[in-house]
Amino acid sequence: MEHVLGYVALAAGLIIGLGANGACIGIGIMGSKYLESAARQPELMNELQTKMFLLAGLIDAAFLIGVGLAMMFTFANPFVLK
Repeated sequence: MEHVLGYVALAAGLIIGLGANGACIGIGIMGSKYLESAARQPELMNELQTKMFLLAGLIDAAFLIGVGLAMMFTFANPFVLK
């Protein structure tokens, strides 16, 4: 049973860590592309900004879903038989 709890803790750490890493890289690339496109066409900055914030929320939501799954496996573990 202790092995299962150890593996679940390791998996939860990987889910949260890799999800945060991916979200940070994705938002960083998206922000740089937004600044690039706003510098090229300043008249489209308001439309681009709206789309950028929408996508930032979706990227963040995908990470938070991963955090929720990791917490579910940590606190309500379906793999531990009591």
